[in-house]
Amino acid sequence: MYGQEKLTRILFILDASNSMNAKWDAQTRLEAAKELLAQAVDSLKGTPNLEIALRVYGHQSPITATYQDCNDTKLEIPFGADNYDKVKSRIKSIEAKGTTPIARSLEAAAEDFPDQKSRNIIILITDGLEACDNDPCVIAKKLKDKGVKVTPFVIGLGMDLSYLEKFNCIGEYADAETKDAFRNVLNNVVSKALLNTTVQINLNDISKQPKETDVTLFLYESGTKNLKYTFVHTINRFGNPDTLIIDPTIKYDLVVNTLPKIEKKNIVLQRNIHNTITVDAPQGFIKVRYINAAKQYNLEARIMQKDNPTTINVQKVNNTDKYLVGKYDLEILTLPRTNVQVEVSQSSTIHVDIPAPGIFNYRSFNTLVAQLFVFRENGSVEWVCNLDENYRNGSLFLQPGNYKLVYRPKQLRSSAYTVEKIFRINSNKTTTINL
Repeated sequence: MYGQEKLTRILFILDASNSMNAKWDAQTRLEAAKELLAQAVDSLKGTPNLEIALRVYGHQSPITATYQDCNDTKLEIPFGADNYDKVKSRIKSIEAKGTTPIARSLEAAAEDFPDQKSRNIIILITDGLEACDNDPCVIAKKLKDKGVKVTPFVIGLGMDLSYLEKFNCIGEYADAETKDAFRNVLNNVVSKALLNTTVQINLNDISKQPKETDVTLFLYESGTKNLKYTFVHTINRFGNPDTLIIDPTIKYDLVVNTLPKIEKKNIVLQRNIHNTITVDAPQGFIKVRYINAAKQYNLEARIMQKDNPTTINVQKVNNTDKYLVGKYDLEILTLPRTNVQVEVSQSSTIHVDIPAPGIFNYRSFNTLVAQLFVFRENGSVEWVCNLDENYRNGSLFLQPGNYKLVYRPKQLRSSAYTVEKIFRINSNKTTTINL
């Protein structure tokens, strides 16, 4: 975490309503929240230009069937220069009892900040919706209208995801369905509050729209192999590339792990603003499939960019993989090899159809020196494979077509014993030859 010259104030608002006593894995929600919040506070010790404070609601008056105290919100530890231990100590003693006055807590929180000269951040940790008479959205708007500059982050613990839109008007919302997710979200939010430098990486499609996603991103310290961050690119619930928190003090080299990969070097981030890194990454799909197979065959295809022999992927037949828009050479590892050129276009799947193989069985009284050839449509004869000299019997999957087997019994030392066998292979059929 990194400090900056301008003072940052973070107000933690902790939900201690009765529902926080609900079990959440091996703990209650409150126990998990207290544990991780205390760890977060501990990690902030020594951060330059930072002050923190703690407000709690729902912890003073027990809720009953006939009564809830909607004024049950209190600034427990005000902002101070070195109050981390006080905040941690108070967190540990909190018990969940009452109701959920989110709106009144937000309204009161505006007065918790000594002035508007600092960067003022609220981090609200809750497991429920407003339970009293005020609308948090109305309060949030009032605060903005008054010029109260606070940035609320809302972290929902194990909440129904259908409630998400209820918090959009308050601030940035993140849901945490598990304790590990809560730890990650809390750390991310705290980092964002401290750095105030955010990044989104736009993976543009062919229309220059940031719609491509679901690919791993590597961010290296520029000019080195020092990998600083790894993210799986995500489109968030608002349809935008997700916001990332990274250190703005160094330059980066970005690797987008598409097929083939894309590299962008010497990226400089502007501090204290939202940065956008744009990469053109239009993609489509290739699927190699059998058109008439009577059963599944374990077969692979080697994928290369056009006129470049470097293998960028080995793809299983009947699977679909994503590639950058462009032209590709495919070597499908049939016997004989099937070579195809394709062109991938935006968001479309190019299908490469191959006929199902047939089975070629051979039997011999002797071991053989033998080579198998196929007759191509242009009249040429092309080598397919050598038969194993150590076995008298064997079986191969061969593509439909006309073949010639040229062989000689291994123990006979004269070319005069050369024999040729012509045969045809049909899809899903077995051809047996006795040699």
